[in-house]
Amino acid sequence: MNINDTVKLTTLSSKGGCGCKIGPADLRQVLQSLSPATVNPNLLVGLETNDDAGIYKLNDSTALVQTLDFFTPIVDDPYSFGQIAAANAISDVYAMGGTPITALNVVAFPIADLDKQILAAILEGASNKLEEAGVALVGGHSIDDKEPKFGLAVTGTIHPDKIRTNSGAQAGDVLILTKPIGVGVLTTSIKRGLLDETEIERVTEVMASLNKTAAETFDNYEVHACTDVTGFGLLGHTLEMAQASKKNIRISAQQVPVLPRVKQLAEEGAVPGGTKNNFNYLKEDVTFASSLDQIDQWILCDAVTSGGLLAAVNESDAKSLLAELKDKNIDAAIIGSVEEDDKGHINVEE
Repeated sequence: MNINDTVKLTTLSSKGGCGCKIGPADLRQVLQSLSPATVNPNLLVGLETNDDAGIYKLNDSTALVQTLDFFTPIVDDPYSFGQIAAANAISDVYAMGGTPITALNVVAFPIADLDKQILAAILEGASNKLEEAGVALVGGHSIDDKEPKFGLAVTGTIHPDKIRTNSGAQAGDVLILTKPIGVGVLTTSIKRGLLDETEIERVTEVMASLNKTAAETFDNYEVHACTDVTGFGLLGHTLEMAQASKKNIRISAQQVPVLPRVKQLAEEGAVPGGTKNNFNYLKEDVTFASSLDQIDQWILCDAVTSGGLLAAVNESDAKSLLAELKDKNIDAAIIGSVEEDDKGHINVEE
């Protein structure tokens, strides 16, 4: 089904463009207002370091990995939207080093206003992506809402001794990113009718691609920390890693893979509000090289949907890991390094 023949899903979103999360500053303020949670010794990973998923220990050999993510349409084709939403939700389990096993659909849909086949196509796209990941759909929940939204709650398993968090980066580690950035700018451009079909297909393919192969490849190397790059952008999630690990991180802007035409479109004004919010939140904790203009800085903060994995890898493993990722057709790159300084700061060089 081609949604372009019926209705443009992206125009039904009041936010549109990037499927952005609530901004990190607002979210942190809300979480800080909550009463401290009761300590549970089986909760191995909770809210403390803004990790990608929670982890709960069942026994000495098994822990559950749990996550949930949903958002408004960022592409017009409903089948693709379902695929992207599924890949995005599953990614959190991969980032933690887990194996996803089950999922629940989370649906909000204006059932009286839109063709039911649109919802069917969204669910079919998600179902096929779950099948690709080896994840069983076990149910879900739906509500009638004026603005369509879709996502999934995903459960995985992991050995308690093999958890990858965002807090383990060590001085001397090399940073590897497994997908290009610029997704927020391009999905905003889709809403504005600025991309041709080839460009839409390219960014859709990036978002719908699972991080499964990259995560499984990491298992063979010494990966000290990992996260996936989503709504807070590359620098937002890098900062979470730096602060959680109590290390400084250096990023080489020239080494960061960026999707085609992103800078041109950003210069033409297709920068989502979430990207600018990310920049405003981060700017006190990031030092940019003077050669990087405002557009360059925004792109590094661009709000991503279903981005790649960002891993802090032992320096001696980095080149071999990168080569293996590329052999598996993963558009990965070495983009920076972890430094000894414990200020939790990011330095971005040209």
